[in-house]
Amino acid sequence: MQFDDDADLDTSEVRDTRGSRIPGGRATVGGGIAGVIALILGLLFGVGPDQLGLSSGDSGTTATASSAAQVEQNCRTGRDANTKDDCRTVAVVNSVQDYWRQEFQRRDATYGSARTVLFTDRVGTACGSATSAVGPFYCPGDRQVYLDLGFFDELRTKFGSSGGPFAEAYVVAHEYGHHVQNQMGTLARSQDGRTGENSNAVRVELQADCYAGVWANHATTTPDESTGRPLITELTRADIRDGLDAAASVGDDRIQERFQGRVTPESWTHGSAAQRQQWFTTGFTSGDLEACDTFR
Repeated sequence: MQFDDDADLDTSEVRDTRGSRIPGGRATVGGGIAGVIALILGLLFGVGPDQLGLSSGDSGTTATASSAAQVEQNCRTGRDANTKDDCRTVAVVNSVQDYWRQEFQRRDATYGSARTVLFTDRVGTACGSATSAVGPFYCPGDRQVYLDLGFFDELRTKFGSSGGPFAEAYVVAHEYGHHVQNQMGTLARSQDGRTGENSNAVRVELQADCYAGVWANHATTTPDESTGRPLITELTRADIRDGLDAAASVGDDRIQERFQGRVTPESWTHGSAAQRQQWFTTGFTSGDLEACDTFR
């Protein structure tokens, strides 16, 4: 995965709160290994912590001066994205939003941008307070994606993913899939309280995987607004394999087998490894939003 060295990065799309503190210091999420497993099974790559009853405490963060400026100072061009992990996240966010902005425009609609908030340990959101244990998530209340970059190490060490830059890009693109769903009115269909392999919760997550694949299909042809050239210059077959491996590693069946020793489809919230790979592939091979109807 390579970026145009000369492209300018738009750091306004990423808010860096690493090193911040939540006023009051509270984030009521499950404690101990049982709590962590519950969070992982319920929210990984999901939608705001309020859905799991995790909301508590204050909804804001206070950033230190040094941390808040880190991305803005260090991530200026595509060359930075090719050499620094956090700058790569900025570049992926830029590319994903460039694509959706142009796709919405093609459909005579308006895409509302969403920022990604980088944090460490815990964060306050309009959906409530959460810790890194919940994994990356999208909060529809403030229309922001929340990401602790340390999760990408856990994707390899805890979940067995091969890792790699595009595995990380897949995670980001999946969360922006939820933002697209929020704007199209489909995200709320997941909030009926049901779980299981045929539930709307699973269908919404699989659709976000498909949307990630659609973006990947267009990533090397979507022009960057600052240069008119694609920000991402190369995606290899190995990159796509890494993305598919990441999708499989966070399938409900894989996670349940790894952490509780048995598979219980009636409690699935995101879909199986095979389903997640299937729907990412559907989006990637078709490049078509209309192919992502997981509710059929």
